[in-house]
Amino acid sequence: MNLFRISRVHSLGLLVCLTILLFSSALVAQPSPQSVLGFYPTTDKTIADWGQITDYFAKLDRGSDRVAVTEIGKSTNGKPLIVAFISSPANIKNLERYRQISAKLADPRTIKNDAELQDLIKRGKTIVSISCSIHSTEIVASQMSMNLAYELATAKDEDTKEILENTILLLIPSSNPDGIDIVANWYRKTIGTKSEGTAPPELYHPYAGHDNNRDWFMLNLVETQAITKFYWQQWFPQFVYDVHQQGRASSRFTIPPFFDPPNPRIPPSLVRDVGLVGYKMAADLQAKNIQGVATNASYDMWWHGGFRSAPYYHNSIGILSEAASADLMSPTTVTVEELKRTRARGLNNLLENATNFPDPWKGGVWRPADIAQIEMTAARSLLQIAAKYRERYLRNFHSLGRANLQVSKDEPVAFIVPAGQPNAGTVSRFLEILLAQGMEIYEMKQELYTKHEKGVRDWHEMPLGSFLIFVNQPQKNNVLSLFEKQVYPDRRNANGEAEQPYDVAGWTLPLQMGVEAEIVWEIRDLEKDRATLKRVENINQVRAVVNLAPQSTPFAKQPNPLKTNPRIGLYKMHGSSMDEGWTRLVFDTFQIPYRSISDADIKAGNLAIDSLILPADSENTIVRGLSAERYPAEISGGLGDAGVENLKKFVENGGKLICLDDSCELVLKRLGLPIKNVVSGLKRNEFYNPGSIVRLKVDNSTSIGRGLRDEIAGYFTNSSAFDVTDATKVRTIARYAEKDVLLSGWMLGEKYVAGKTALAEVDLGKGKIILFAFRPQHRGQSWATFPLLFNALEN
Repeated sequence: MNLFRISRVHSLGLLVCLTILLFSSALVAQPSPQSVLGFYPTTDKTIADWGQITDYFAKLDRGSDRVAVTEIGKSTNGKPLIVAFISSPANIKNLERYRQISAKLADPRTIKNDAELQDLIKRGKTIVSISCSIHSTEIVASQMSMNLAYELATAKDEDTKEILENTILLLIPSSNPDGIDIVANWYRKTIGTKSEGTAPPELYHPYAGHDNNRDWFMLNLVETQAITKFYWQQWFPQFVYDVHQQGRASSRFTIPPFFDPPNPRIPPSLVRDVGLVGYKMAADLQAKNIQGVATNASYDMWWHGGFRSAPYYHNSIGILSEAASADLMSPTTVTVEELKRTRARGLNNLLENATNFPDPWKGGVWRPADIAQIEMTAARSLLQIAAKYRERYLRNFHSLGRANLQVSKDEPVAFIVPAGQPNAGTVSRFLEILLAQGMEIYEMKQELYTKHEKGVRDWHEMPLGSFLIFVNQPQKNNVLSLFEKQVYPDRRNANGEAEQPYDVAGWTLPLQMGVEAEIVWEIRDLEKDRATLKRVENINQVRAVVNLAPQSTPFAKQPNPLKTNPRIGLYKMHGSSMDEGWTRLVFDTFQIPYRSISDADIKAGNLAIDSLILPADSENTIVRGLSAERYPAEISGGLGDAGVENLKKFVENGGKLICLDDSCELVLKRLGLPIKNVVSGLKRNEFYNPGSIVRLKVDNSTSIGRGLRDEIAGYFTNSSAFDVTDATKVRTIARYAEKDVLLSGWMLGEKYVAGKTALAEVDLGKGKIILFAFRPQHRGQSWATFPLLFNALEN
């Protein structure tokens, strides 16, 4: 036997084995999504749930020196809320250094001189956050996030190197982990059935559903609280990109610049930078011959409370993209006829080219992979511009904060929350919301003299224990936007019909919460008295001043306001009633026991309760429910006529039915009450209110109105106004004001609601029906009207 040959063969075998081991080690070191999941994310009819997504990111963290994953909080159902930091290995090793640089740039008062500023800009990195699938039926971005992370962790091209060297990406695979699992479980269950591709028959955020993107100034949800803290107390990103999907029969992709109107509290330079990023994305997509990309359409920059709009008031560039949807993770076919029928603001014809839509898509098969390709391109486009112009963006970020330290003659110097006002718990929560966003608040240790009207001579003595919020702080625009009354522009088409804004028109926080907040135009001897002001560091400092016990956790539960123990039922249909979810959140926040009541309960007459609440859903939604054509028989069909008859019997036998906003339509039509909704059927050139704060007059001699002021603020969002046709049978508890109904936002045709009934009580048999023409618990934000709902439960 040839020993040399044996030795060579043996050595070759060892070399092969070693090569295989090294190759395998490399695969383990930087695992691809496919190697972990068993499929390539965004492939038709595949879906990764939250456990799989977090498992992948954990493995990528262990295997790549470009990735570091951290948990920043828990979801409503206790799932980990994660962020993946992606950057160069050197940057990843020094994340805390770059976090501190970003924090200093966010507050110019911490920078000693221009030399220090130049050094910070030279050493700092552009902080870019990309968040995916806050709306979890818009599922593709959460799947795409794994592909994006892997590409950035492994690519060796010069473009990627520049991105990794000059930016730190804060990638949030989803800000709604619970929803990812709800959608994944439903999708897997329904593949191959008539329900494939439908939305789950439940809210895809446990409380808020789609409205989880309406919480970014109120911070009701634990997910919003965690990310707000991460952004505005720790990392201060220069860019926040919120990745969404829109309807299937729409543009293939909608990106900035946005549609009018912009909010006047957003600095013009931010408006320009938002547009610049959008045009970069559009140009890169066009270079890949991707059709159907729209700009200047549909979505505006007016509203405050969204994931990408709240950053504007923190001096950050907020980007929203909306890709056309597939049927969850199943492909869909969009016809030319469907595209012809679709209209949107700024897009009158999806089949004709325009300056903001130069390359229309003419229909066809649309797949999750198509969505992912667009989203990956857009994400890379943002990272490229953030990397290439790193110093520019850091300098501009600092400049915006520095400019906010100056107050113009047209701006107040401060707002004061006076001591001694009622509802200490509400005042405490109000200030906690501001603190959580990084806003600066001062406790007054002695009286101050202030002027509350511009140009007047009179001084007001403000008592010690009041709280002072100066306007001249880096978050000046956030302070102004939350405290001021909004004046939405009167925008109508050629027929005089009101143009629908993206979301709501007004949101003034002190009004919504019923907190007294005084505008301050001048403070006497401020420089001398500044030493008497104490910076509020945490919520327990506030609670001590307003005589509340300390709390151990942020946004702690409120005490139960009910003096009795009524048996409360809350109607919960199959489907996704966001108003039902917000009502549950309010009850859970105030520790009010309740029971969810289903269609089956009502049909069976299983109502061992004192009160039943119908959330703000239409008659059609409640009675018909989910379509039997797409959903199984056990969850389709709604209440039906038999269920409505049982509601009537429930009241006649002594029960209390409480109807919120839209659900009033059901009882007005079906039970023949002597009440008419006077705005029903009016055209948009006659009456329109898309979401504004209105003035209510309350009869506080009634049991439902007890304890309230005679004038409070309520929230009206395409709501109702009642005309009582038989006052002997109907008690009016609250009315819209006779004049000056609008407090903040926009209302066309105020005369139609002025003086009309906003809250009524009607006897029926042994029981009663209470009709709220508005939503007293709107999005968990309208604390001013919560007491009306609480009183109604005890009345």
